[in-house]
Amino acid sequence: MIDIREIRENPEKFKAACRAKKFEVDIDKLLEADTKLKTIKQQLQDISTDKNRIGKSIPKLPPDQKQAALSQLTELKDRESKYDENLRKLQPQFDELMQQVPQPADDDVPLGKDDTENTEIRKEGKIPQFDFELKDHVKLGIDLGIIDIERGVKLAGTRNYFLKGDGALLHWAVLRLAMDVMVSKGYVPLSVPLLMKDEAMQGTGYYPGSEEQTYRMEKDQLNLVGTAEVPLTAYRIGEILNDEELPLKYVALSSCFRREAGAAGKDTYGLYRIHQFDKVEQVVICKNSIEESNKYHDEILANAETVMQALELPYRVVNVCTGDLGRGQAKKFDIEAWMPSRGNYCETHSASKFYEFQARRMNLRYKDPISKKNIFCHTLNNTVIASPRILIPILELYQNPDGSVTIPEVLRKYMNGKEKITEQP
Repeated sequence: MIDIREIRENPEKFKAACRAKKFEVDIDKLLEADTKLKTIKQQLQDISTDKNRIGKSIPKLPPDQKQAALSQLTELKDRESKYDENLRKLQPQFDELMQQVPQPADDDVPLGKDDTENTEIRKEGKIPQFDFELKDHVKLGIDLGIIDIERGVKLAGTRNYFLKGDGALLHWAVLRLAMDVMVSKGYVPLSVPLLMKDEAMQGTGYYPGSEEQTYRMEKDQLNLVGTAEVPLTAYRIGEILNDEELPLKYVALSSCFRREAGAAGKDTYGLYRIHQFDKVEQVVICKNSIEESNKYHDEILANAETVMQALELPYRVVNVCTGDLGRGQAKKFDIEAWMPSRGNYCETHSASKFYEFQARRMNLRYKDPISKKNIFCHTLNNTVIASPRILIPILELYQNPDGSVTIPEVLRKYMNGKEKITEQP
């Protein structure tokens, strides 16, 4: 959520942010509601002051003046009741509009309509050349007996799957590698709940806006998370942190659930865009400082790159354009791995910087030791690895002419020293 004072001072900035990010929010209506609310609250304050003044004076008044004073109190209470009713009607409208206002993007974020206009920052690693006909990950997985999409669909519907044998072990190996890397970097591991109240979804900015992508347990008023970002970022929701605690650096391995409503075409083929997957997520909660946010944005990106480089996968880093940013993101770097079957670099990680957008919604603050004021934190998050999507480039880039797949060297210790995946019984 944005500080309403910023919107009052520069409404055009937020109108421009709405256009750039493609969010339809009536900023003028918001400011009109804000003005009315301020007027009502001031009138209620004035009435309260008058009531207190008259109430204190009544015992000292002569009998002939007490009735007039009591009549004034009755009139003030009637007016107060009307203003309270107006406030109850107007406050939800104001709150709803405030929840929709997007965080303006940083100045160095490229202006663009969608992910086709993201800007490449750099490429890392070399795309290997093959002298034999490549199989895609689905063909490889079926031939090796390590992926079973047919039975996944039969039991759970479209875009579901089983990983079998070495396929399951490879999946877990990638996740364990990512967790080991993050713990070695000092991030605190958490095992997190996957069902979240609306408060956590709203606090992290997923509601309003992502309801259609979320599996909601209507009977229990709970939501299956699409990422561990939600429980990690909301872990200290509503708290006032000590200055010495910051930064908080968390990492979690969790299952993730997404409806992926609207996904179509090649994105729905194989393991690229599925309803359930596992992800190692990193979150940083730091002081309210642009410099610190920028530093940790670079850090969480580097953490994910460490894992990609350990896997020896070619990838590129892009600066995500305004039209591809979420409501709360001020800036986002995507890592895109080379996927031969898709003939392109495709997104595998997203490193996001929110400033105080999420913390303000969660009322997550820290006490400044100098001013003694409670200040909203800054928050950031990034994928460390997500599987089985990352298995697409691993299987396709490490395949051999005989149909086997070489296991990346860094993963072999997690697979009992095995060097290759061959056909499973």
